[in-house]
Amino acid sequence: MAATPNMESSTVAGGAKRSRSLPSRVVPPIELPASVEELSRKAAALLGWNGVVLPETTVLGRKICVVARLRTDVHAERIAMGMGPVVDRATVDTWTWPELAATAPAPAAEIIGVLAVARHWRTAMASAVPFARYGEAAMVLPSPAVLTEDYVGNCLPRARAYGLGIVTADPNGMIDLDLEGHNERMILDEDPVSRLVNEFVYDQLLRGTEAPAEVD
Repeated sequence: MAATPNMESSTVAGGAKRSRSLPSRVVPPIELPASVEELSRKAAALLGWNGVVLPETTVLGRKICVVARLRTDVHAERIAMGMGPVVDRATVDTWTWPELAATAPAPAAEIIGVLAVARHWRTAMASAVPFARYGEAAMVLPSPAVLTEDYVGNCLPRARAYGLGIVTADPNGMIDLDLEGHNERMILDEDPVSRLVNEFVYDQLLRGTEAPAEVD
């Protein structure tokens, strides 16, 4: 008579061959305590940036909120010349050519600053840094995102190097200034990129509250 295998031993032996993963602690993602538009308006006021806070939009592949003012005298001159906003990159590129610079239209928008609102500092910094080369830029982060060693050891040194300001928003949507931006960094002169961004902002200022477009 054949011996009946020990089912308990087989189960234990089979279980030893299969690594059983224990459930890991799930950490909920950090969320923004309010809408991007609300946080950007509060941050602009805290930073003393007086201008129109445009809706978040994608410029050069980065999500940002621009604070700007319309240069009414230049705008009036451009309207008289029949030269409204130009967001075609190939055309704007020619405005900095030496042979065409004298006939290029003047920038009709005054960009006060650029805000990048995000849940993590790395995302916000990637969006803000390209614009910090031309003027004021700041990040807006939820307060839990700044209470980490990664933020202290990696974000703050980089933000200081790039001259970025940092505004934090607590879970109730109250904001505070964690790091002031500074002007010791080198600011680039006007170039095709800055002219394209200015034309895009000029267009958005004229559109008012219409849905933002994208510029590449």
